[in-house]
Amino acid sequence: MSEDPSRGTPGLAAGFRAGGRRAVRLSAEDLVATGPMPGGGRFPLLVQPGVPDLDAGAWASGHRERIAGWLLEHGAILLRGFAVDSAEQFRELARAVTPGLLDYQERAAPRVEVAKHVFTSTEYPADQAIPLHHEMSYSHNWPGKIWFFCLQPAERGGATPIVDDRELFPRLDAAIKRRFLERRVMYVRNYGGGVDLPWQEVFQTRERAEVEAYCRQARMECEWRDGDRLRTRAVRQVVATHPRTGDTVWFNHAHMFHVSNLEPSVRAALLAEFDEDELPRNAFYGDGSPIENAVLDEIRALYRSLAVTFPWQRGDVLLLDNVLASHGREPFSGPRRIVVAMADLHTDPAHAGPAPDAPAPGPSAGQGG
Repeated sequence: MSEDPSRGTPGLAAGFRAGGRRAVRLSAEDLVATGPMPGGGRFPLLVQPGVPDLDAGAWASGHRERIAGWLLEHGAILLRGFAVDSAEQFRELARAVTPGLLDYQERAAPRVEVAKHVFTSTEYPADQAIPLHHEMSYSHNWPGKIWFFCLQPAERGGATPIVDDRELFPRLDAAIKRRFLERRVMYVRNYGGGVDLPWQEVFQTRERAEVEAYCRQARMECEWRDGDRLRTRAVRQVVATHPRTGDTVWFNHAHMFHVSNLEPSVRAALLAEFDEDELPRNAFYGDGSPIENAVLDEIRALYRSLAVTFPWQRGDVLLLDNVLASHGREPFSGPRRIVVAMADLHTDPAHAGPAPDAPAPGPSAGQGG
């Protein structure tokens, strides 16, 4: 696929006036080259500059609709070889395509803001993989688009595997889909106690009233506990339908939040100290019953079988449609700096308004399988 040569390119005329010659303007088709990644495949779409020193932000600003079309078709775009050298330049490129970058609300992992609306990637032990997932699919709000920028690739490993979820959903076992669609997913989180994120960081406030207002609006049950601790329960969607393409995809954090996702030694240590509904985070069926380990293992295995990986190069920018594509992280060694930005906020209308009564997992709700 190539750029539409009929589209103008503001600020990117290339040419000269000398000796009566006419100015020469490069066609949009000449400015970038598009095609598959090495090895083939339509996912992600590789976009590279066709001329030296192409201003990525100016080009993107002039071709926003074209980039949006690519993203809807492919689900993921890798911009490689553009002169993007800093978090600030990355932010301007992201804003050129997706104005109105988002703050990170209802946090599930520690992050540091390195530039306005640009954050460090998930801070998680380097020797462990992060399973494939959609950003914030545990929430009633999620970004429609997520950006990644490589400031420094790891010495070894550290790829960001991605999956085209239009490929995953049809392959998921029909009985698993039916069971989740009937029951949905309940996320139970316990904040405080020094084990996971405190509620003040998750909700970005120190005011309990603000947390309570957020939970009411998001249909989350919240319960204040001794020691300035908080517990929330929320029943959420298991699938999402893309607002533009109409594609339905698997869209939840059940396999991420469930206790079976933890390393065996960590899981054993936590279960020795906490009941299942006292864990820092856990997932149940929406009626409070336990999700079977084997079911979640099958979902994780399907994600892994469809994953597309590529080694990061310094300056790479990856743009994902957060509904059409999921992402993860491979283990790595050595320093690694990937920063992210999010845009295009979507709210699930089924989860807006006052919170209904949510069934709580009983004391015996435990690990299935």
